[in-house]
Amino acid sequence: MSNPMPLEDTTWTEDALQTIESMASVPGNRFTADDLRQRMRPAPHPNHVGAAFRIARGRGLIESQGFGTSHVRSRHGGALRVWIGTPERSLAAAA
Repeated sequence: MSNPMPLEDTTWTEDALQTIESMASVPGNRFTADDLRQRMRPAPHPNHVGAAFRIARGRGLIESQGFGTSHVRSRHGGALRVWIGTPERSLAAAA
């Protein structure tokens, strides 16, 4: 007898993009992948986190504000990018 195949989380990326958009809509809010990990359920694959930020940047929602150090144990203090909502995004949120 075989084990049942686990169901793939097919909505994680879109949910992550909504969470990134929410963080980006707060003027001056700086955030990282660590913040996304705190607010979301675990990603189906670790690469999904970076991909979500790449998509958000491509959509013009966020821009880089430098680098920081991860506080997530599994990242072992690795470097991570710090993000902020784009100025256009902040203006739209303020309106």
